[in-house]
Amino acid sequence: MALPVNTQLKYWGIASAFFLIALWFLGDVILPFVLGGAVAYFLDPVADRLERMGCSRALAVVIITLVALLIFVVMALLVVPTLVEQAVALFNVAPQLAQDLQAFLTTRFPELLDADSTVHKTLLSVGETIRERGGQLLESVLTSAASIINVVMLFVIVPVVAFYLLYDWDNMVAKVDELLPRDHAPTIRQLARDVDKTLASFIRGMGTVCLILGTYYAIALMLVGLQFGLVVGALAGLVTFIPYVGALLGGALAIGLALFQFWGDWISIGLVAGVFVLGQVIEGNVLTPKLVGSSVGLHPVWLIFALSVFGTLFGFVGMLVAVPLAAAIGVLARFAIGQYKDSRLYRGLDDQDTA
Repeated sequence: MALPVNTQLKYWGIASAFFLIALWFLGDVILPFVLGGAVAYFLDPVADRLERMGCSRALAVVIITLVALLIFVVMALLVVPTLVEQAVALFNVAPQLAQDLQAFLTTRFPELLDADSTVHKTLLSVGETIRERGGQLLESVLTSAASIINVVMLFVIVPVVAFYLLYDWDNMVAKVDELLPRDHAPTIRQLARDVDKTLASFIRGMGTVCLILGTYYAIALMLVGLQFGLVVGALAGLVTFIPYVGALLGGALAIGLALFQFWGDWISIGLVAGVFVLGQVIEGNVLTPKLVGSSVGLHPVWLIFALSVFGTLFGFVGMLVAVPLAAAIGVLARFAIGQYKDSRLYRGLDDQDTA
């Protein structure tokens, strides 16, 4: 006989509280394992495809590992140094850009920027803040993410964890299935399939979209001659998973830099703007419908809310688990709504009950 509902809710509530407390206290420790699990989840369909082609699981994982290692080496030798160089250069030139903006506005709109105006004081404040606090900001970002040793350990642990999780993925799923409460196993399996469908559509699909758009933005901006095209394109592609934010943030940054670099050359400025317009057309009409689909079930507002809440509460690790948890909560909410609509509380007395 199944346990009473109140008892089941108590046990599940204790398990959820334990998970949140562990996430709170062990965020930095479990970061490599969360990243490794995300990589394994992302690559599991590739391993399954190789298995269907006749490879053993071990051979499939080895092939994926070798290809990933080759891509990493190429990125480390060709892309990463340029990306870091442009990011540092952009950071160093930021105070000068603020001064140039002030000079430009002073020249073009002198009536708005007299010495006592609010806009003039704001621009001076922004420039001084960037100049004085810029180094502190960069240092705090680096130290808050991890020390040099932790970064090295991250690059060592994540691939190892991903390798073993990818190799044992099917076995782990089978073991978890064996531990499910027998009375509720069919329902939990169906909910898990729904969560997996949502995550597969969003994480794998949007991950591919981010990669394609980031590559496109970086190459296109460098081809039109934008000085920091690689870092701007990488940033725009990285945040593309938040609807419209990637294009707005990357477009605003790219056009702003283009105005300083190409002022008077409106063709070059128009080309920079056209890069993002074309990117949005490709994303909205080709990439997202083909790779993500229209029935993911993660509303943009719900996704942004989840990222904000979990990022505030649990830091960077919270942002990593925000999307899976948002997908799971969304599936559970739809299941609860379906149960509610089938209940007497929603339907009231039907004709048979009245009779």
